[in-house]
Amino acid sequence: MSQPDHLFTASDPTKAIGRRTVIGTVVVGVTGAVTLAACGGGSDKTSSAGPAKDVFKVADIPVGGGKVFDAAKIVVTQPKAGEFKAFSAVCTHMGCTVAGVANGTITCPCHGSTYDMATGQVTGGPAPAPLPSKTVTVSGGSITIS
Repeated sequence: MSQPDHLFTASDPTKAIGRRTVIGTVVVGVTGAVTLAACGGGSDKTSSAGPAKDVFKVADIPVGGGKVFDAAKIVVTQPKAGEFKAFSAVCTHMGCTVAGVANGTITCPCHGSTYDMATGQVTGGPAPAPLPSKTVTVSGGSITIS
C-alpha cells in the first residue's frame, strides 16, 4: 500500500504540504540542532571565568627572537632574556599571518610589512597600524597569553 502523496489535502493543490517537504524540513531542523550543539561546546582555550587563553613553553621562544603560532594567530617574542611580548600574528595591512621573527623584526611575507618585536610598532612596508598586543603572564616554564 503506498503512502498518500500529500499529508494534508486542500482544495487548492498548491497549498497542500507534501510528505517529502515535511521529511526534508525535519531532517534539516535536526541536522541544524546537532550542528549548533556541537559548535556550542567550550574549547580548551575558553572558560566561563574569562577570556580565551593560549599557553606556550618558555623554552620555545629564543632570546632576541620569537615564534609565530599559526593556529592561535599569535606571535610571541623575547626581546631580552626573561622579557616576553605577544602580539596578534595577523598583519594589519591585508590580514596575512606574519611569517617569523629575526633581527628584532616581525615580518609579513605578503607585502613586506615589518614590525618591531618589542613593541609591535610598524617599522616598514604598507601596514597602517601596529600589531595589537596581548597580555602575557609567565609562570615557571609556561607563558599564558590572553
